[in-house]
Amino acid sequence: MTNKKKELIPIAHKKILFIQSTPYAPAGQPIKKKKLYFVGLALPLLAALTPDHWQVDVCLETIEDIPWDTDAQVVAIGGMGHAIVRSKDIAAAFKEQGKTVIMGGYMASMMADEAKQYCDSVVIGDAEPVWQQVIKDLEQGNLQPFYEKPLVDYTTPLPRFDLILDKPIGDFLPVQAGRGCPNTCSFCSVYCLYKGRYHQRKLEEVMRDIEQVKTLGFNKFLLLDDNIAASRDYLLALAEAITPLGMKWFSQCDITIGDDPVLLKSLAKSGCIALSFGLESISAESLQSMDKGWANPARYRKLMKNIQQAGIDVSTEMVVGADGDTLASIADTAEFIASTGVVVPRFYILTPIPGTAFFDKMKQQGRIVKDDIYAYNGTEAVHQPLHMTPEELTQAYWNLYEKVFSLSSIVRRTFFRPGALRKLPLTLFYVSVNLFYRYQIKRRIPPNII
Repeated sequence: MTNKKKELIPIAHKKILFIQSTPYAPAGQPIKKKKLYFVGLALPLLAALTPDHWQVDVCLETIEDIPWDTDAQVVAIGGMGHAIVRSKDIAAAFKEQGKTVIMGGYMASMMADEAKQYCDSVVIGDAEPVWQQVIKDLEQGNLQPFYEKPLVDYTTPLPRFDLILDKPIGDFLPVQAGRGCPNTCSFCSVYCLYKGRYHQRKLEEVMRDIEQVKTLGFNKFLLLDDNIAASRDYLLALAEAITPLGMKWFSQCDITIGDDPVLLKSLAKSGCIALSFGLESISAESLQSMDKGWANPARYRKLMKNIQQAGIDVSTEMVVGADGDTLASIADTAEFIASTGVVVPRFYILTPIPGTAFFDKMKQQGRIVKDDIYAYNGTEAVHQPLHMTPEELTQAYWNLYEKVFSLSSIVRRTFFRPGALRKLPLTLFYVSVNLFYRYQIKRRIPPNII
């Protein structure tokens, strides 16, 4: 691996290549798709923060090949979740070419010392507060090994979506109103980085970004927040501002929003078509073990019904393998999903990601059974559950996915949900997503949002 000192980059030839890496499939090849629906916001934002005298290229590896012969002197790499494994391989390959390589994102931030082995510099946490300093140091040949600065004034320029519009992406673009979450779940990477803090952008700036999406010809957007309902008054004001645009949108928040009929009515009126909820488990004991005792699974059905009756579809993310889980409770989760009409469910094996409180707990208790952190992909048990073996947990996880994405379950969750026939185009979209997820599951590729 090359570790030679980088030369000062001539101003006239400054160029940076941003790469959003894709995860590896079980067979070891990078996952590829014909279209990328969930486009990340980080690279368009960093491109907008890069001075005009720099040339900028963006590569979304899921839908295009990496330009290994790029003439860019600087390569900046980010990725979601387990894509960090691919990110570090890309970083190592470009380092061998003598490029200056920078890594960032949630996983690189949580394992900064590990990531630094494969690159020249790691941006820890939010990149916006430090990016201009990174660029200045690059120009002066003085790049630092790590950059980290707390997010204080969360304000951003308009994202450079012009760099990705000619790529095969979906029919919506991302916007962000806030970062972080007031909840403190022990397994969560968001809590690991933000420690229960929620950073909110000015309403007028968020509306500026939404209006740009509409100007670019999109009538749909994703509010890419960790918990859009962290501030009720703010969300009400945002919904009121969105309503006149006549756009459709979706986001994620915690399930307690189902207790707020006024807010739900306002969201539906503004064009909110779906919300995603991290339910995690139908076991109260499991939620307690994950420091998520504020969630009451006994009320999940009622809350979800309230949301659906307001005209908003429900998507979920859940984990299996917490201390209250049994093989029976994991199997029962399939019926819960089918009977509640969850249009797009996703599951993960609870995984002790280094840097999280859950990792520290499992390590202290001697319950980590696999030390290779690059195998921590959420589809294989790497810790010792309380009520089953790791192998039983892994098998139960795939059995759950198989049952939830059976053809009968897909039909039940999509065509028989409230309002399915009134929103037939959206229903058919959900069916297509479910069938594609089913296709992936049969090949042991876990559904994800790339």
